[in-house]
Amino acid sequence: MTTAWDALPPWMLPPRPSGWEADDLDNAPDLPRHTELIDGALIFMMSPQRSWHARIVTRLTTALDEQAPEGFEIDREMTVKLNTKTRPEPDVLAVTVPYDPDRTRYLPDEVALAIEVVSDESADRDRSLKPFKYAQAGIPHYWRIEEEGGLPVIHTYELDETTRAYVATGIHRDRMKTAVPFGIDIDLIRLVR
Repeated sequence: MTTAWDALPPWMLPPRPSGWEADDLDNAPDLPRHTELIDGALIFMMSPQRSWHARIVTRLTTALDEQAPEGFEIDREMTVKLNTKTRPEPDVLAVTVPYDPDRTRYLPDEVALAIEVVSDESADRDRSLKPFKYAQAGIPHYWRIEEEGGLPVIHTYELDETTRAYVATGIHRDRMKTAVPFGIDIDLIRLVR
């Protein structure tokens, strides 16, 4: 008798009865690009990426890289192993470890800033699930970038160590200027034009 499991491609089958674990992503070469693990479940981009999203990620990565002081590296689309069953992939990260060409993931204590650029497919995770998980893991800063009339709006958050939750620190339109996690000044209009 054929089961639903038999119809799945081999890469979708978990390697053990207890399901997927964060380190499995390094040993599963047939997984689609940008596969994330959230609470033991594989999440991958099902819809095509919009040009707006790609442009924001690319230009924001460049802008942050140009302003990052010594001790910070800017990376994009790299997973963060939050725990054994969760390994999300922020769109952009500011990390405090040296560049390593063989790196496949970061740990929470290496991440100073996680940034998610919201898309229709990821909106719920980017607005509620990921910020909660990043805060619980101790990542000090989180930015969520939304689109308003074709322009980026950055919602910034800082970790409250006492509650282990993020506190909103601002909503930025036109210009993003902050001192944390390092001095940043970005003309948001230039990210899309």
